[in-house]
Formats: sequence, C-alpha cells, structure tokens
Amino acid sequence: QVQLVESGGGLVQAGGSLRLSCAASGSNFSINRMGWYRQAPGKQRELVATITSGGSTNYADSVKGRFTISRENAKNTVYLQMNSLKPEDTAVYYCNLNEFRVGRAYWGQGTQVTVSS
Repeated sequence: QVQLVESGGGLVQAGGSLRLSCAASGSNFSINRMGWYRQAPGKQRELVATITSGGSTNYADSVKGRFTISRENAKNTVYLQMNSLKPEDTAVYYCNLNEFRVGRAYWGQGTQVTVSS
C-alpha cells in the first residue's frame, strides 16, 4: 500500500521561506513522477511543481524563480523549497506520486501553508 507522508507546512510572513517534504513508501516502481499541488479556499487544485525520477522538473509560472523542487530517489522523498513567499501562496499543499507507467497516482493528506501579509 502506497503512503505519502508530508511535513513542513506552517505560518510564515510574506517574503519568508518554508521547506516541504514528502516521503513515499510502498511503491514498487522506481520510475515515477513526484510533485506538489495546492488548493486554496474556493479554488481548484493546481500544479505547483513536479520532478521525475530522472530529474526533469516542471513548474507553474506563478512559482518559477521562487520555488525549487528536488528529490532523493534512494529515500523516495521529494522536497519543495519555497522562498519569497506571497500571501497568494496560501493553500493546502498536496504531495503526489504518479506511477505513470502503470497508470496509478496517489495523494498525501495535505499540509497547510499560510503566508501573512
């Protein structure tokens, strides 16, 4: 059974930084894509950033230059370093594991990020 455990959310002032972590367990497929999505109140869930097991990254335009996604394949862990945070970054952040070769995807429970102005 695949489980994703997130950590690192919290409250920060605008301009500050946070680092999110997500550790995946139970996956049998080393070739995958991991990433972060977020959902603000009253809005749809949106992509923040993804990274493949080969290291290819993709970012939403709104976070380019401020957020950095990385991963440790040996630990099946993905990180999201968030700098220069803005109030509009406030949302619940969800970790995602996409075993795209077998068509399966999993979600973490979400971690709240609140940026005060």
